[in-house]
Amino acid sequence: MTQTTVDRWVLPADRVPEAWFNVVPHLPTPLRPPLHPATGEPVGPDDLAPILPMALVAQEVTAERWVDVPGEVIDVLRTWRPTPLVRARRLEHALATPARIYYKDESVSPSGSHKPNTAVAQAFYNRQEGVTRLSTGTGSGQWGSALSLACALFDLDCKVYMVRSSFERKPYRRVMI
Repeated sequence: MTQTTVDRWVLPADRVPEAWFNVVPHLPTPLRPPLHPATGEPVGPDDLAPILPMALVAQEVTAERWVDVPGEVIDVLRTWRPTPLVRARRLEHALATPARIYYKDESVSPSGSHKPNTAVAQAFYNRQEGVTRLSTGTGSGQWGSALSLACALFDLDCKVYMVRSSFERKPYRRVMI
């Protein structure tokens, strides 16, 4: 890790992780399975197949500690990741705490949040499975911006339904979407 200023650290692009860490195998007790809204029974892979690519379904049910990130996804993420780690000294001072507080500066991502980190993978896996268009809803516009970006990167059509108040008050998000 290289320190660019006293309170900001940036990893080089070649240090972007090549696998996602799966916390599930490390939990003290297994998570309860999600329930099917119609039957009340645990949802299985066949229930998820109509709405998720099978690669994402496999990730949802895996007990593996690490899940490989596809190379195409890593290539996209490297354009803004790793994001800088910043020490929040003013917040520490305002709280009068001896604790050190750090945050990840996600403003360097194209949509200004962490959401493209997930959207890029979702668009990739959908395209890989032959899906040509995605749709989503968005409140303030962050998820809609992220999915729009990801779809553009993987040549997918994207339809975003945005809450009217955000649509009217956030013209830059609207333009990005």
